Amino acid sequence: MNIAELYELYKAHPSICTDTRKIVKDSIFFALSGPSFNGNTFAETAINSGCSFAIIDNLSYSKGNQYIFVDDVLLTLQNLAQHHRRQLACKVIGITGSNGKTTSKELVRNVLAKKFKTQATFGNLNNQVGVPLTLLQLKDDTEVAIIEMGASKQGDIKELVEIAEPNIGLITNIGMAHLEGMGGIDGVIKTKTELFDFLRTNSGLVFVNTMHEVFISKSFGINQITFGESDSNEVVGQFISSDPNVSFKWNPTKKKGRSWNEAPLVQALLIGKYNFENLLAAACIGDYFGIEESLINEALQEYVPDNNRSQVIITENNKLILDAYNANPTSLEAAILNFSNQRVKSKVLIIGKMMELGPVSEEEHLRIGRLALAQDFDKVFFVSKAYENAGIKGGEKHFASTEDAMLWFQAHPLRGFNILIKGSRSNQLERLKDHL
Repeated sequence: MNIAELYELYKAHPSICTDTRKIVKDSIFFALSGPSFNGNTFAETAINSGCSFAIIDNLSYSKGNQYIFVDDVLLTLQNLAQHHRRQLACKVIGITGSNGKTTSKELVRNVLAKKFKTQATFGNLNNQVGVPLTLLQLKDDTEVAIIEMGASKQGDIKELVEIAEPNIGLITNIGMAHLEGMGGIDGVIKTKTELFDFLRTNSGLVFVNTMHEVFISKSFGINQITFGESDSNEVVGQFISSDPNVSFKWNPTKKKGRSWNEAPLVQALLIGKYNFENLLAAACIGDYFGIEESLINEALQEYVPDNNRSQVIITENNKLILDAYNANPTSLEAAILNFSNQRVKSKVLIIGKMMELGPVSEEEHLRIGRLALAQDFDKVFFVSKAYENAGIKGGEKHFASTEDAMLWFQAHPLRGFNILIKGSRSNQLERLKDHL
């Protein structure tokens, strides 16, 4: 069965399933396999649970006409998604970056939804499986699609843009993330700017954050809209405060010469100066799409962070800043310094291990540990022996695991503190919130 024939089948059964625990009746099951499992073994369960068809790549698992054999299930899913994307008239915005891509995606969706029928990546379905699944959820009447693209090794973004074929692109920033798979910071730059390379080749448009020199040089030769703090940009922003939430002003293209006294103050629910750039990017994109300034500001101020990203949680005993979805040296350094600059008393820092740093892991844990201890925090807790193994001996406590930290906080409760919790996803530091 070729992709055109499979697409006709998809149009009759437009729900896609890849997990037999989440079967949708009359859907198509794609038997995706991984390093430790063979998806073909679940095909019969999928059919018995209500799927109309199962796409398999091992013929020995076929049990009738409902089983469709292909050479490679993942490649077939990607090709089907690309084919579907080509049938749609919507604009596709690709967003990538080392940090802030999910927050930026949500902000852009909030803004564009004020005027357009908008769909975006759900959660963080931003990899070689997630991007195709997102594309296959797009409807015929979708006007703008916002596709988040993640990468853990070189070539990942190139592969994803060739599937999603974006018209428009934004790179949030480039930092020290996934260094192990990327081969160092030069590999990160090369991988992330593969989005720019695609748009340059295909006459696309990029939104360029001129507060990062690398984006200025790497976007050469591409149609672009620039944003930043300099008056030379199409959209100009002015950071006001992040104590704790971000407040800023911006002047749209048509009001570029307006004085800052006349510009309305935007007060977001996001913490950290680093989110100023994400907010300004969303404002710039909204301005390009012709959305009224007041509606853009409304959308930015309405956005409430969730999913353990910059969440402010008031508990019975403390005020928590829960930013435990992910961490790398760049984002952790920014979070620590932002927390240090907040004009509140009784501050506690709880940080976990940073993953996928390869040969610089010990060096970066030592640097970040020293940075944490150099701030005027009342207490610093390290939830991982990575810091101690790197040479950090100070701090209130070094825990071997999140479970150990949970037990300790149960026995030694903290009360009356402002607490920042940040670490890589594998630490699962969000589990601490119920004990704080």
